[in-house]
Amino acid sequence: MTSTEAQPDGPSHGNGTHDGEASPYLELSREAWAELANETVSPLAADELERLRGLGDNIDLTEVAEVYLPLSRLLSLYVSAAGTLHREQEAFLHQRTPPRTPFVIGLAGSVAVGKSTTARVLQQMLAHWPEHPNVALITTDGFLYPNAELARRGLMERKGFPESYDRRALLKLVVDIKSGKEEVEAPTYSHLVYDVVPDEKVVIKSPDIVIIEGLNVLQPARARDDGRTSLGLSDFFDFSVYVDAGTSHIRQWYVDRFLRLRETAFRDPDSYFRKYAALTHDEAIAEAERIWDSINGPNLQQNILPTRSRATLVLRKDKDHSVRYVRLRKI
Repeated sequence: MTSTEAQPDGPSHGNGTHDGEASPYLELSREAWAELANETVSPLAADELERLRGLGDNIDLTEVAEVYLPLSRLLSLYVSAAGTLHREQEAFLHQRTPPRTPFVIGLAGSVAVGKSTTARVLQQMLAHWPEHPNVALITTDGFLYPNAELARRGLMERKGFPESYDRRALLKLVVDIKSGKEEVEAPTYSHLVYDVVPDEKVVIKSPDIVIIEGLNVLQPARARDDGRTSLGLSDFFDFSVYVDAGTSHIRQWYVDRFLRLRETAFRDPDSYFRKYAALTHDEAIAEAERIWDSINGPNLQQNILPTRSRATLVLRKDKDHSVRYVRLRKI
């Protein structure tokens, strides 16, 4: 069974079944999921959300309250349960163990699906809960090989594919986090110059929660040359989220975003994509569609979408970018 067959496009009846067929997932409509927020008030104000919202993402305070507030409550329960398990393990071992390591959340999805906005909103909302105020966000873009190295390897047209990342460095970072290292550093990436920023690091100190956001973070471990299986990034996740939508919708969102960038960021003299600012409207659409069809679309189909079934929770978006239903793996 393929990953797309394993997760049907429509929500079930709320009991984890599709027309009587058993499923390892609980599926809740937007309305049913929103009811889980109860009386809790969203901690985000309109101006905060405006700063967090990505280009073309129509998330509003209603969606925050109905979708992300229940999700942050659920994640907070998972974090609390991890703390309880840590204490129970100490008692079982009859000895004091090292402090509990940070709770790590992996967040995956296609280019233009809105995963960066989801990651930023979750970071802010989780940090408002007093049990875990220190929430760090790491994007895997910083672990892309620099453009010069990608060009040397002939990978510039495969930027974003798994092989374009320094996967060893990314895995080491997450291993360090889950080993309890008090301070870790992550490289930074500039979308303006479309490259890793040399000698610029994000320093993360003693976080309660770490969100790892990127296209391929749910990829399984690779087989090594000797036939043995190495560790994968997702082996160290305590929870994972996949932001999902119909492929045709994502393609259109990518084109729409390209057109907006053509009128804004692409006009910056320092922009790597400055050459696109002079395109006509029709030329810009054609170029965006070419990039999607030759790079982002194949990466989605070959590498990203097949990892959807590995996620603990799937947020399924509709054509208007709003979350339509939630699929949660059963415990």
